[in-house]
Amino acid sequence: MALRKEDAAKKGSVARFRPLAHAAARSRGSAALPSVLTFAVIVASGGLLLMIEKGMLSSVETPSPRGNGRSLSYLQNARDQAAVDVEAQVTPRSPAFGIYQSKLESVVTGTVPPGATRGLSNDHNIQREIRNRTMKIMCKQKNMPQNIWSLSPLKRKTLLQHILVNEEHRFLYCYVPKVACSNWKRMLKVLSGALENVDAKGKMDHKADLVFLGNMKPDEIRYRLRHYFKFMFVREPMTRLLSAYRNKFGEIQEYQKKYGPEIIRRYRPGYTAAEAAAGADVTFAEFVRYLLDEDPDRMNEHWMPMYNLCQPCAVQYDFVGTYERLQEDAAYVLEKVGAPPHIRYPERQSWYKPVTKETLHYYLCSVPQKLVWDLLPKYIIDFSFFGYSLPNTTTEYCRH
Repeated sequence: MALRKEDAAKKGSVARFRPLAHAAARSRGSAALPSVLTFAVIVASGGLLLMIEKGMLSSVETPSPRGNGRSLSYLQNARDQAAVDVEAQVTPRSPAFGIYQSKLESVVTGTVPPGATRGLSNDHNIQREIRNRTMKIMCKQKNMPQNIWSLSPLKRKTLLQHILVNEEHRFLYCYVPKVACSNWKRMLKVLSGALENVDAKGKMDHKADLVFLGNMKPDEIRYRLRHYFKFMFVREPMTRLLSAYRNKFGEIQEYQKKYGPEIIRRYRPGYTAAEAAAGADVTFAEFVRYLLDEDPDRMNEHWMPMYNLCQPCAVQYDFVGTYERLQEDAAYVLEKVGAPPHIRYPERQSWYKPVTKETLHYYLCSVPQKLVWDLLPKYIIDFSFFGYSLPNTTTEYCRH
């Protein structure tokens, strides 16, 4: 009996896990104080900006395989320093406080702050302004690329392979796998006339009837980067990673056969020949160990960092939408590019299994804490660039 329990614990993070239905009840009070939450975002982001302006993150690069030795203590110290900086510098007399106060007032009065995006809610505009400011400051650091031609050939190739072109509406879209990119590709096909409507049935072809910037000549690339509307969408990094794991290792046999055997042989002590041959039951902990040994610039696109895929310093995007506000951001983009009014962004498919906060909590807490903290430096630029908080995987938090 004890052996069965131990085996069940080992397999607890396999992709077939289904979150408990009652978990959603814990988040009912999350929308009670939107202004307080907005203020919290502002103060937290202020700490990050102060870190950036002081140069604390200027030397942070996506780590090579197995990271660079930075672990829980490094990230915790950086976060603690940010809290000290906020307490010391974001005071009623500081310029930073004035900026944040004016943005908070715009929420109360219902006005659109200067530089904000009309058509988006005010609290959303505040978060977007903070994200844009963060990106601008980080991109000014000396080690950041200023255009696509300053990228290495490998990085430039990856970027250009992920930018899709629509000539009629003059826009460029950098797609990030596991950030609703399939639906955006449907949208591009509808706008080009290759697909009748976004609800058309059938398997999605991710190459056919799409125009890639990488297939164009250098002069054509330069012109479009200079004159077309450019956008991308991002998602909370660990949620995106978990979505990729559950989808590719829980549902797609092609990925199970391609990556599963190698991962099992490398990271599962005492594996059987049958397990290695099938590759069908890779656990989340094994997947994380695999990622630690991977070079971010050569990863599969489904778990490559978003920064590496779309290079937001080399390409100055006009709009960075979020998966968390997908419908609102998508509607804005469609209006901005002049899409016909009858074309709408598709609703989420009924069969889709979203990654909830409870699901993410379960998976992150099911692996050794050190593994998670060793993994975070690989995605630290995604967290800092796009304004996402580092996940809480402390022992106390994981007990609940």
